[in-house]
Amino acid sequence: MKAMKAQKRSAKSNKKKLAPIKFRQSLFWDVDPKTIDPKKHGPYIIERTLDLGTMEELRRMFRTYPQTLIRKTLNQPRSQVHAKSKALWSLVLK
Repeated sequence: MKAMKAQKRSAKSNKKKLAPIKFRQSLFWDVDPKTIDPKKHGPYIIERTLDLGTMEELRRMFRTYPQTLIRKTLNQPRSQVHAKSKALWSLVLK
C-alpha cells in the first residue's frame, strides 16, 4: 500500500508543468514577445536563441525542442543564424 502511494507521488512529481515562457525583449526586438507562440514559431525562436540567447535561454530551448528540429532549423538554406554561430552549433549538434 505504501509502495503504491510512493509510486503515485513520484509519477506526479515527474509531470511538472513548465512555466509559461517569457521572452526577452532584446532577443526578439522586432516583435512583441507576448505574441510569440512556442509551437507555431519554433524555428524563429530556435534561430534567435542559437544566435543571441543566454545560457538559460539555450537550456530552455534544448528542453523545449527536439534536437532533430534544432538541427533541421540550423541547416535550412535560408537560416537566419549568423555564419559563426552556425559553425559552432553544427559542431556541437553532430
